Amino acid sequence: MSASGQRRRRANEAIREVIGQALLTDLADPRLEMVTITSVESSPDLGHARVYWTVLDPKRADSAAAGLASARGVLQGAVGRALGSRQTPRLAFVRDELQERARRITALIEEVAPDDDPPADAP
Repeated sequence: MSASGQRRRRANEAIREVIGQALLTDLADPRLEMVTITSVESSPDLGHARVYWTVLDPKRADSAAAGLASARGVLQGAVGRALGSRQTPRLAFVRDELQERARRITALIEEVAPDDDPPADAP
């Protein structure tokens, strides 16, 4: 991996940690309870960052999205202070639906092929 690639990877992880910590300690918005930051993808110049998030209860996703949009400025400021770079990445929040898709696929598999226990005398 190139030096710039490693720099981006470290910056992505730092952004994820800063936002995750800010959600836990700095923000009192109930819409942001149970929001988890799953990953961050920044642009090569670190001018923009897509922040992928998920929420434990899918029914709360819309309110969580509104809460993140509302807190974007505060979170962006926290990221800027933590990175200490000339340019603070502009944050865009994107819902990470991977876990929800996995749950749906698992449910479909269970529906088509229910879990059959092997016979007791099977090796």
